[in-house]
Amino acid sequence: MTAEELHRMVEESKGNESNICQIYAMKDGATFYEDSWRGFGTADTANVMSVTKGVMAVLAGIAADKGFIGGTKDKVLDYFPGYKVKRGEKTIYDVTLEHLLTMTAPYKYRSEPWKKVCTSDDWTVAALDLLGGRSGITGDFKYATLGIQIFAGVIEKASGMRCIDFANEYLFKPLGIPEHRVHGDSSKEDQFDFLMNKNPRENEWYSDPQGTVTAGWGLTLSARDMAKIGQMMLNGGKYGGAQVVSEKWVEKMTSPLQKLPETFGGLYYGYLWYTIDESGKVCAAIGDGGNLIYVNREKNISVGVTGTFKPRIFDRVEFVEKNVLGLISGI
Repeated sequence: MTAEELHRMVEESKGNESNICQIYAMKDGATFYEDSWRGFGTADTANVMSVTKGVMAVLAGIAADKGFIGGTKDKVLDYFPGYKVKRGEKTIYDVTLEHLLTMTAPYKYRSEPWKKVCTSDDWTVAALDLLGGRSGITGDFKYATLGIQIFAGVIEKASGMRCIDFANEYLFKPLGIPEHRVHGDSSKEDQFDFLMNKNPRENEWYSDPQGTVTAGWGLTLSARDMAKIGQMMLNGGKYGGAQVVSEKWVEKMTSPLQKLPETFGGLYYGYLWYTIDESGKVCAAIGDGGNLIYVNREKNISVGVTGTFKPRIFDRVEFVEKNVLGLISGI
């Protein structure tokens, strides 16, 4: 497939590729392919959905490297000394940062109570209210977008900085990603629009009424921004000669720590990042709508893909490997 054929395929698609807005791909640190569709330009951003979690994992590593957090074995409640534990709740005292990062933390619900959290005044406290439960810590994988909100609070409590400022200073600025601001409005109507609107967005990050960013979704990035993050991962946490996050953290974050159920495509999971198999040579941050940071260590390739919200599109790893990587066969 040529670049022209790929452009036409995405442009004319009525199926899985019909919501792709941008693709940006790098090999050996240099751009080898970039394209945009549906009114987006290279610098425009989209809500990258759960790719936000992958970025939060990087921020957690930076916080650990700088000594703001002691380590992943730290107890979550160590960072919220003023939090009032619900009567009769015991499990929450033993939940660690690692439980949050590996999605093995226990919660007191069967399905995520979005309305309860997202209509509250403080989403971090509302998420803490869900943590724990009578079953104790089982170590079972339980995907929890709302639970990761707690980590935004951890970073803010530990660093004394707003999470948006922490991200701008220690991640976005070193990578040449434009400075972001908090979105501001968090009404029910605005949340729906932020999810469903198909127009390019500004450089922003959704936030709760306290101005704390949404840790599990709501970050806007361009495909180029995401490819840069992928390039940093390929370089063991380095970008432009600067060590942004430690190589040790990158290795841990992208290790196949646990095998996921078939509902997650049989992938493996590290610290909020997926690996395609046990080798760990290909890892990815994946969001709804097919938003993707793809990192291939064997071929030294990073790819960013943005897409507007579309149901039942979980990832585009196969699409990237079949179509985008095919553009550079033999290079």
